[in-house]
Amino acid sequence: MLELTFFGLGCLCLFIGLYPFGPYQMSLLVARRLRPAPPVPRPDPEAPAETFAVCLCAYNEEQTIEAKIADLLQLREAAGELEILVYVDAAADRTAALLEPHRDRIRLVVSPERRGKTHGMNLLVGMTGASILIFTDANVRIAPDAVAVLRRHFADPTIGCVCSHLTYVNDDAGATAAVGSAYWRLNEWTRGLETETGSAIGGDGSLFAMRRSLHEPVPKGLFDDLYLPLVVLLNGRRVVRAPELRAFEWHTTDAADEFKRKIRIACECMAVHSILWPKLRDLDPWHLYKYVMYRLMRWIGGWFMAAGAMLLAGAAILILGPMATIVAAILAAACLALGLRLRIGLVEQPWNMLLAFAGNAIGAWRALRGERAVTWNVAASARSGAGDVPSTN
Repeated sequence: MLELTFFGLGCLCLFIGLYPFGPYQMSLLVARRLRPAPPVPRPDPEAPAETFAVCLCAYNEEQTIEAKIADLLQLREAAGELEILVYVDAAADRTAALLEPHRDRIRLVVSPERRGKTHGMNLLVGMTGASILIFTDANVRIAPDAVAVLRRHFADPTIGCVCSHLTYVNDDAGATAAVGSAYWRLNEWTRGLETETGSAIGGDGSLFAMRRSLHEPVPKGLFDDLYLPLVVLLNGRRVVRAPELRAFEWHTTDAADEFKRKIRIACECMAVHSILWPKLRDLDPWHLYKYVMYRLMRWIGGWFMAAGAMLLAGAAILILGPMATIVAAILAAACLALGLRLRIGLVEQPWNMLLAFAGNAIGAWRALRGERAVTWNVAASARSGAGDVPSTN
């Protein structure tokens, strides 16, 4: 009887940990049939014209920064008018030097010391009076029609934040990139379903925009692409994904790089949770469900997965005996190690999934202990081909 209890509880923990990756989306599909979101309106020619500014923070981006500035200048040319603001966080490479020739066309701030992305973004926002703020990353390319897309969406006064559709262009560059890209396609589909059932929960730092009137300074060490969309939601405006707002990026190709990135992201996201939870718990029940069962559960789901594995191991010991369970575990570990050494895709991909769960769990734990990822380091494997990222397809 005890083994059945362990088995049942183990399966329950695994189901909870995996809820954001299937069951959650099924619940949104049901909700979409019951209450579809209103369509995006056409711009009102009599409405006051919005003004736009794009804010970018960079650190050690000499491989990508020239292509990025060219991308933003192309965006300005297509838009007719766009303020470009760039903050360099005491880069140790030639990032600042490569930007100097563009001072007459951009607003450039070069910090003499590392202060972090949050400080840089808050500083840039304070330097512009644009009514729509656009946030992007240095290794991201943006389709030239982005401002036109944003103008159309912000014609709806209920919309306070618009998130892009991000495509990773190197999903064939190994198991790490393949798993990360597949996850991101799921994430994009999920945000689309969230938009169609009210509001998306959070944005993505590659490219998102919000109304200046809803902006508030982001606390030190927090993710602006999660904090600010949640602030918009808490102010009663919608956060939406615009599938035609296209961004392109190069995914990390090294498992160690991706593991460190997951830890940093989860740490910052869980810190956002700690700061905003007193307000988030007052959301309407539907959007509170979205936040808890998708956003929060992704960061702590690894804990449930670990608990489920331990409970299932306990059930196996009771059913098969300790020796048989230990032998099976050793054989499984040996097969895993051999598969990773031989670079077998069917082994590498599940391993990268496990690393993602582990990285999120570790990052969330660090945040609960009070750690903050104030500064950031560029993942080398996410920049090796970033200069070749397309911007229009």
